[in-house]
Amino acid sequence: MTMMVIRRVLMSIVLIFVSTLTIFVLMSLVPGDAAQTILGENATPQAVEYLRQQLGLDQPLWIQYANWVVGLFRGDLGTSIYSGEPVTKLVWARMGVTFSLMVGSTVAIAVLGIVVGLASALREGWVGRSIDAISLVGFALPSFWIAIVLVAVFAVGLRLFPATGYVPPAAGVGPWLNSLVLPVAALSLSGITVIAKQMRDSARKELERDYVRVLRSTGVSETRIVLLHVLRNASIPTTTLIGLMAVGALSGAVFIENVFVLPGLGSLVTSAATRQDLPVILGVGVAFTAIVILINLVVDVAYVSLNPKVRQSR
Repeated sequence: MTMMVIRRVLMSIVLIFVSTLTIFVLMSLVPGDAAQTILGENATPQAVEYLRQQLGLDQPLWIQYANWVVGLFRGDLGTSIYSGEPVTKLVWARMGVTFSLMVGSTVAIAVLGIVVGLASALREGWVGRSIDAISLVGFALPSFWIAIVLVAVFAVGLRLFPATGYVPPAAGVGPWLNSLVLPVAALSLSGITVIAKQMRDSARKELERDYVRVLRSTGVSETRIVLLHVLRNASIPTTTLIGLMAVGALSGAVFIENVFVLPGLGSLVTSAATRQDLPVILGVGVAFTAIVILINLVVDVAYVSLNPKVRQSR
């Protein structure tokens, strides 16, 4: 287990450099000039060129990236070209919103998906067919469209939840959770249906295995068989899929935060992209990469814990 964690940490360093280099190269191909954007269309060429020199944008691309990497080793993600604020401060100020969305949606996907899928495997019949149909629909509908529908029904129509905005935990746990219900639901609904279908299929296979028949013949209660044996074994393939859903929730947060006007990393990188604020984009890229690495590490640890064969081979 320790060696696995060490390998993941070493791989994460490589992933951060690959992802940030990719972002840097792609942004260099985007037409436009950050200095021109800051000064406006009426700025003189001399003023634009002077600002480019001040911001270091006149240097070759490889020197700009090398300077950024040197700052990264010092824990400095640079300074926003547009606002002049430290990127580290901007990222940390918004990290809590995105992390709350991602964790909340992942928990909802895992818990509700497993419960619904397991119940479907035990009952079968119309419940299983309904989950299959809902899974197809849920997988096809984009999260931002679901978000708009939820706002129209539960915020505008029924007035149960706020349509936009975010309340920090310091203002109260109740208002904080209330502000997250609709965004988390929009991120979670499609994932819940996918996990439910996967869990139903896995649990069905486990219920048909010989060890279940042996346990039943020895008088072990059905509840004990399902919760201690079937659930554990069926959760092994489901765990990997939950990790993929968590990564998908992170990317979906970019759209959801803009729909619900949430001050998270998604809205930050969107505004930075329109302004060509490269240091902010790179900083958010580092944060997203670190979160994805953390998700994969948690999934690997959970997979090893659930599967004794993998634990022994390591």
